[in-house]
Amino acid sequence: MTSTLRPAGAAEAVRRPGRWLALSVLVLAVLLVAVDATVLGLATPYISEDLDPTGTQLLWIGDVYSFVIAGLLVSMGSLGDRIGRKRILLGGATAFGALSVLNAYATTPELLILARALLGVAGATLMPATLALIRNLFDDPRERSFAVGVWGAAASAGTAVGPVAGGFLLEHFWWGSVFLINLPVTAVLVLVGIRTLPESRNPDPGPWDLVSVVLSLAGMICLVYAVKEAATDGLTPTTAGAGLLGAAALYGFVRRQLTLPVPLLDMRLFRRRGFSGAVLADLLTVLGMSGLVFFLSQYLQLVQGRGPFEAGLAELPAAAGAVAAGLVAGRAARRFSVRAVVSGGLAAVGAALAALVTLGPSTGYPALGAALLVVGVGAGFSFTVTADVILSGVPNGQAGAASAVSETAYELGAALGIALLGSIVTGVYRGFTGPPGTPAEAHESLGAAVEAAAHLPPHRSEALLAAARDSFVHGLHLASAAGAAVLLAASAASWFLLGRQRPDRAG
Repeated sequence: MTSTLRPAGAAEAVRRPGRWLALSVLVLAVLLVAVDATVLGLATPYISEDLDPTGTQLLWIGDVYSFVIAGLLVSMGSLGDRIGRKRILLGGATAFGALSVLNAYATTPELLILARALLGVAGATLMPATLALIRNLFDDPRERSFAVGVWGAAASAGTAVGPVAGGFLLEHFWWGSVFLINLPVTAVLVLVGIRTLPESRNPDPGPWDLVSVVLSLAGMICLVYAVKEAATDGLTPTTAGAGLLGAAALYGFVRRQLTLPVPLLDMRLFRRRGFSGAVLADLLTVLGMSGLVFFLSQYLQLVQGRGPFEAGLAELPAAAGAVAAGLVAGRAARRFSVRAVVSGGLAAVGAALAALVTLGPSTGYPALGAALLVVGVGAGFSFTVTADVILSGVPNGQAGAASAVSETAYELGAALGIALLGSIVTGVYRGFTGPPGTPAEAHESLGAAVEAAAHLPPHRSEALLAAARDSFVHGLHLASAAGAAVLLAASAASWFLLGRQRPDRAG
């Protein structure tokens, strides 16, 4: 998958001896974001106990980070194209470390939601810059394909390191410690990155249009907020107003990009069938998986009674499968075809999610571990190949903006998945019937029910926990079925949209 446009200085980029060391720095940035995203799920029960958030606040804690990132990725990717990708990466990493401290010491649900939102601002600078720098470092298509595979494998490894490291910390320290593990990573990233990363930017970028930035941010946040609230509480005037405002802002953003001499995002990229197909595949894949992933840690801890460290280890097969698949995905796409690898991977994930409909409170680990392994392998193949399709089909000067589109699809899918599939779990859970005298707060979340049961007589406590866990698992079944349907639809769409895509050409 190689671009037909070779930027000036590409030969020097290919021969640069330090490019693999530079890639290791970019891997640290990917690990930083991936670890932060995964440790939150394990910490959720402890946050529920300590900060006592409502069910809605708990969902906001989980998805506001993705909301903000989704709204700012395109703007930050374009900014990196203009001021320098190395500069924005290192500056964002420094801010990420500082804001991690604010997250760790948040004392109220409102403060934690704010801290997560600010962390999203910093996180929006990292992922587009890493992919854009890979595009600049590796012009040879095979090397770039392997580098993208390493990039994807690092993200998957982060999903493994996060739960295990987070589980260890949660068993020995308070929940805020899971955010402090970002500090040594950011320190190494910045200090080593200053010396090893090359600077790259668009040589003729044009102005950074602040109106477009505001329209993009407002549109994404309002639209996703409307979907989230409608899924949770139904369509209300406020929800409808937010949705209309978001749609209008995004429409204005697109119209403005089509009229600007140098747009923040070149909308002509979407005319390329391969580019559009890869973006859509990423969005639907993450949407179908993310709601389940967010609640899986609660299932392992609060339903099956595992400790946080054991729960983290239980999630390892998904990450291991994704790492292995990511490293060989480029070779598989060249041997078979882009659409075969992407569609096949998504179909495998859909089948694994469908199998999770059989989960029960006492389901043995072999069945769960096998399903997670299949999810990881399928996702690893799909995400790696689609990232390479998106990245290699654009000129070097637009690499940041194109990478941001890929990451926007990922983050928007995560936010919508948590909002929609998470709302299914929450809505079903709230309908359970507990024993007489069940506190109202027990219906807010499973963590709240576990906390309430600790203060009841033994027979009522057992009845409350049984009813709450059964209702939670039933909600998980429905979310898994919905996720499976989304993944199978994404598989079919990818087969048609990527039909002409070839491994040696991404345009």
